[in-house]
Amino acid sequence: MENSGKTMRDDSAVDETGPGAGADTAPRYHSGFGNEFATEALPGALPIGQNSPQKAPYNLYAEQFSGTAFTAPRSHNRRSWLYRIRPAAVHHPFQPRAAGHIVGDFNSVPPTPPNQLRWNPLPMPATPTDFIDGWVTMAGNGSAESMSGCAIHLYAANKSMQGRFFYSADGELLVVPQQGRLRIATELGVLDVEPFEIAVIPRGCRFRVELPDGAARGYICENHGALFRLPDLGPIGSNGLANPRDFLTPQAWYEDVEGSFELVAKFNGLLWSAAIDHSPLDVVAWHGNYAPYKYDLRRFNTIGSISYDHPDPSIFLVLHSASDTPGVDAIDFAIFPPRWLAAENTFRPPWFHRNVASEFMGLIHGAYDAKAEGFVPGGASLHNCMSGHGPDADTFNKASQADTSKPHKVTDTMAFMFETRTVIKPTRYALETSQLQGDYFECWQSIRKNFSPESR
Repeated sequence: MENSGKTMRDDSAVDETGPGAGADTAPRYHSGFGNEFATEALPGALPIGQNSPQKAPYNLYAEQFSGTAFTAPRSHNRRSWLYRIRPAAVHHPFQPRAAGHIVGDFNSVPPTPPNQLRWNPLPMPATPTDFIDGWVTMAGNGSAESMSGCAIHLYAANKSMQGRFFYSADGELLVVPQQGRLRIATELGVLDVEPFEIAVIPRGCRFRVELPDGAARGYICENHGALFRLPDLGPIGSNGLANPRDFLTPQAWYEDVEGSFELVAKFNGLLWSAAIDHSPLDVVAWHGNYAPYKYDLRRFNTIGSISYDHPDPSIFLVLHSASDTPGVDAIDFAIFPPRWLAAENTFRPPWFHRNVASEFMGLIHGAYDAKAEGFVPGGASLHNCMSGHGPDADTFNKASQADTSKPHKVTDTMAFMFETRTVIKPTRYALETSQLQGDYFECWQSIRKNFSPESR
């Protein structure tokens, strides 16, 4: 096996040898969201001045990897040129494969109740289970076929992927680890991702996941629609929220390995399997802006009120998938990190609300400031369109009596939300699993009537 990683012609990256699969050396990265990168694992592997020369260096094959329509505006166009040992077309025919608890058709799930729903964490598997076999689809909307909406999965795994590779043709994968590190070896380089970080793997990108800690658990949002991008900042100005420079894209890295392997594809909601006689992670050089990336949520620059009122959660937006309606996203990915609360004469936790949007929440670490108990790391909740929700009784009572003349720092927390403009439909597994908390509604039942016409 040969493997290396060296960056050329890109000032933002480090010119240093990178890792092979399973090596102890940390991979090297470019920084900057959506930048045009040029990286090569062997000197001179990138053609100069021509994307597809008659004969590429090192007898490599040129292949374009497109994530948007060819004619998309330059500012939104995502594509990369890959120079690889074999084209991606070299594999045997795909055959249907058992999908386990992965669901791709949200028109066939049970009727969606308007109830508030909450789940305990997914248990670790009792038998050896890798990253792909550990997926469970909890909810979603739209369809991969129409390239709209999303699927929301949980994963729990205790085994590294061995002899198999995976890609989703249905959408890009936003991976949110909650427990255990992931080493994601992709065609375009290696991402080492730990809890408090996220990774985005492009639609169609082939990869393998190794588990350095032996077990891992987390969340996945499979985005069927427009690619995730940074939101505009509007009146916030030129700085704040997630900074482009903190998004890291891997340098070129490759495997030259032959053997008997399995290539698993998620296509149109189903899983398919094909035999392949080599590692598909054989891209020796690439340039472009369609590539996997990671981001450390602890680098998020939180914005908040310094006078009064609790701001809308849109100020916590990290990434979004735009829709055909200006100002209304198909998917929002927002986080609720440690932060100072300074608003005076204000109910500081999230207020009671009903939303035209639908909200799927997860907790990476600690406690969520709107819930006193029951919402634990690795767990999840779903509040669909116009389902009333907000702080539980204990949180309301505590916040109503807090001294707001002094700032308060929310610590030891990291929660997030996948918010969509259409109803998020839970799967049969999600509605019938023992992880579903049947008593979730009870957290609001002890909220008592305080109204008195005689008392202002």
